[in-house]
Amino acid sequence: MTIKSIAPAAAAEAVDGMLTIEKSKETESYLADFARVAQATAGREPAWLRERREAAIAHFAAAGFPTTRQEDWKYTSVAPLARQPFHLADAEPEAVAPAAIVPFSFSQPGWSQLVFVDGQYAPALSSVAGLPAGVRVVSLAEALVDDAGLLEPHLGRHADDAASGFTALNTAFFRDGALVYVPNGQVVAAPIHLLFVSTACDPLAATHPRVLVVLGRASQATVVESYVALGAGTYLTNAVSELVLGEGANLAHYKVMRDSLAAYHIGTTEVYQPRDSALTSYSIAIGAQLARNGLNVLLDAEGADCTLNGLYLVDGTRHVDNHTAIDHAKPHGTSRELYKGILDGKSRGVFNGKVVVRPNAQKTDAQQTNRNILLSEDATIDSKPQLEIFADDVKCAHGAAVGQLDPQAVFYLRSRGLSPAAARRLLTYGFASEITSQIPIEPLRAQLDASLLATVETGSLAKEAS
Repeated sequence: MTIKSIAPAAAAEAVDGMLTIEKSKETESYLADFARVAQATAGREPAWLRERREAAIAHFAAAGFPTTRQEDWKYTSVAPLARQPFHLADAEPEAVAPAAIVPFSFSQPGWSQLVFVDGQYAPALSSVAGLPAGVRVVSLAEALVDDAGLLEPHLGRHADDAASGFTALNTAFFRDGALVYVPNGQVVAAPIHLLFVSTACDPLAATHPRVLVVLGRASQATVVESYVALGAGTYLTNAVSELVLGEGANLAHYKVMRDSLAAYHIGTTEVYQPRDSALTSYSIAIGAQLARNGLNVLLDAEGADCTLNGLYLVDGTRHVDNHTAIDHAKPHGTSRELYKGILDGKSRGVFNGKVVVRPNAQKTDAQQTNRNILLSEDATIDSKPQLEIFADDVKCAHGAAVGQLDPQAVFYLRSRGLSPAAARRLLTYGFASEITSQIPIEPLRAQLDASLLATVETGSLAKEAS
C-alpha cells in the first residue's frame, strides 16, 4: 500500500512530456491546470512534495479516469463526471457566515473543529481547544510550513496514486486539508470535527481535500470528516484521507457525506494498522448524485483489529458505490464489517467488499455482511462480498442480502393505526438505525437521525405504499 517511488528527474521529464503531447478532452484541462498551479507555487512547497505532485500528475496523464472496463469500476461509470469541465474552486472562506454552518456543526464547548470552505481553511469558523500536550490539529497548508518534517514520512505514502486517477488528481492538486497528530501515549477525549463545506455557488468547481491522521504508540482519538453543501449546485469533491496508527493506538473515524444532490463525491481512505492497533470506522452516505467511497485497511501486524460500519441512502436516479478492502497481512487479526443500504426510485447501489487473508496470516477472524432494502422495483443493487483466503487456520465468513420491507411487518403496523406510508417510514428508519444507534457521539447521532428522518419523510423514500 506504499507508492512506488519515481526519480525526481524522471518524474519531471514525464510530466513535461505529458503536458506537451495532445491529450483527450477529459484530461487536458487538468494537465493545463497543473502546469499553471505548479508555476504559481514554484519554490513555495518542499521539494519532496513537488516531486510527489509531479509523479501523481504523470500517473493521471498516463491512466486518465477509470472506466467500466476495469473490474473495480465495473458497475460505476464516471463518464458523466469526466465530461464535465470542472475547474479548481476559487475559495472565499470569509464570505461564509458562522450561522451558515450551524446546521452541520455538532461540536460542543471544548471540542475542536476545523472548517474548510471550498477546499480552503477558514480560521474564523474554526476552533481548537483543550488538546493534550503535543497534539496538533491544524490545516495542511499551515503544517507544510511549520511541520513539513512530520508530514514527509506519511503524506502520500499510503494512498497509491498509481491505483486511481482520482487519487493522483488529489495528490497533484490538494492545496489544503487537515493534519491530526497525536503523539505517543496521548488520549484526545473529545471528538475532532473536520468540516468540509461546499458553497455550490461556483458552477462546476472542484476541490481536492486531503486529510492526514497520525496516531502515535498507545494513543487514542476520534475524528469526524463531514462533507456538506450550502447550495444545490453541481460540484466535485475528490477527497483522500490517510490514517496511520501506531502500535496499540485506537482510532474512531467517521465519514459523513451530505453533499448536494447534484454533486459528485469521490473519496478514498487508506488505513495502516500495526500491532495491537484498533480502528472503528463509520461511513454514512446521504447526498450526491454520484458517490464513490473507497476504504482500504492494511492489518500489518499481529493483534490488529478493525470494525467497519456503513450506511447509504439513495433515491431518484442517484448512484452510490462503496468499495472496501481489508488486507490481513499478519496472524491473529480480527475484522468485522457491516454495510447497509436503502434504495428507492431508479437509484443504483454498489457494494464491493474484499477481505484478503495472506498465506502467513493464520488465526485470522473476519466477518463481512452487506444488507440492502429495495423500496422500488426499479432500484438496483450490485453486491459483491469477497473472500480471498490463502491460509488454512482461519475463521472467515461473508454474506449479502437483498430484499424488500416485510409485508407482515407493514401489516402489523397498519393494524396498530399507522398509514401505509408511516409504516414504511418506520420500518425503513429501523433498518438504518442498526448502524446509527451504535454511534457513541450523541450530538452526531442525533444529527444523523434527524437527517435520516428528513430523507425518509421528504424524498421518494416517503412515497405512499401502493
